[in-house]
Amino acid sequence: MSLAVIQMVSQSDVLANLNQARSLLEQAAVAGAKLAVLPENFAAMGRRDMAAIGRAEALGEGPILPWLKQTARDLRLWIVAGTLPLPPEDQPEAKANACSLLVDDQGQIVARYDKLHLFDVDVADNRGRYRESDDYAHGDRVVVADTPVGRLGLTVCYDLRFPELYSELRAAGAELITAPSAFTAVTGAAHWEVLIRARAIETQCYLLAAAQGGVHPGPRETYGHAAIVDPWGRVLAEQDQGEGVLLAERDSSEQASIRARMPVVSHRRIFSQGVQRLA
Repeated sequence: MSLAVIQMVSQSDVLANLNQARSLLEQAAVAGAKLAVLPENFAAMGRRDMAAIGRAEALGEGPILPWLKQTARDLRLWIVAGTLPLPPEDQPEAKANACSLLVDDQGQIVARYDKLHLFDVDVADNRGRYRESDDYAHGDRVVVADTPVGRLGLTVCYDLRFPELYSELRAAGAELITAPSAFTAVTGAAHWEVLIRARAIETQCYLLAAAQGGVHPGPRETYGHAAIVDPWGRVLAEQDQGEGVLLAERDSSEQASIRARMPVVSHRRIFSQGVQRLA
């Protein structure tokens, strides 16, 4: 069953970004994909009105959610909608979450994951300072859902640096994990490939790492290198910069064989006695 990962260079114009995403999703569907993953902030990059965008979507007045549901129906495609700003359900005036939605091929929202780890970091690039918590609230739940291509765990970008989340997803039955991202050029060059391969290896899951790859308003430069990584840590498909669609097949028999030959889940130990601290 085909998997698609999409790389974009999103700008501040929401409608233009949605048009470009539609074109890329159409390419994925024509190629036979059953599930496609959009990158973080696919609908808007460099905007300072994320709260207003989120409120409009929550009140049914924004363009993103209707577009997403219609596109999934039109293309008969399951879509992981990277991230978009959405306040908690039934709280349109609350602070938005960086929300990753799983939408089925009938246009129904199947799962919602709110990004757990927010990127409040100083980086040696042109922008210098990132404070996601200015715009977003932390999520508080681990999310997995069944799809036609397997049991899917949801994560976002900076989550990649927290392996305990991925261990929880594997324990919950994940066979594939999404990581829509917008890594900076600096941090991506240093750590992106190491992180996505490590998370795939330790969970023995397919890692679907959609990405932003180029220059955006802000100013901001993202690393790109969207990739699909298999449960043995092999990079099956990758794109360095610019827009594109990556495709790969999930081999469930090989995945089962990898898990049987390297049974890390059954070997995992819980340190019930705590940590011995020596002077």
